Amino acid sequence: MTDALMTSTDREEALSRAYVAAVTAGAGYVTALMDFDRDGVDVEIRAGGSMRPSLDIQLKATINLGELISGVFRFPLKRRNYDLLREETMIPRILVVLDLPANEMDWLNVHPDQLIMRRCACWASLVGLEETENKESVTVSIEKIIGLTSMP
Repeated sequence: MTDALMTSTDREEALSRAYVAAVTAGAGYVTALMDFDRDGVDVEIRAGGSMRPSLDIQLKATINLGELISGVFRFPLKRRNYDLLREETMIPRILVVLDLPANEMDWLNVHPDQLIMRRCACWASLVGLEETENKESVTVSIEKIIGLTSMP
């Protein structure tokens, strides 16, 4: 019997939030978590400067992202999320998908001198994509990996 309170899906979601928070903090920006996902937004990223730019993010995580084929990953997205992300909004929105190893024990390792979260996230803007006849889900193409090459 385990004492864990979170399901695997809960852990995937929590790790996707932690991933975005870590990358954002490394870039010197801040994140704000949405209390409720009623509008297809899980996290907002805010930067400084005179314009104070923001970015809204719909987070997903999966152990089944698969291989890069012709330069893209293919990810099935619920129709509701697809529709919300393809709308043009005042604050830009992107889909961020965290690619996790199949074995849950490999997702996160904590050592005295390092914290290791395996794999990376990829992202896509779906703004302007066409309406679909699909009722349940739409498979989208994602080609970019999120990560920092250096920190300030």
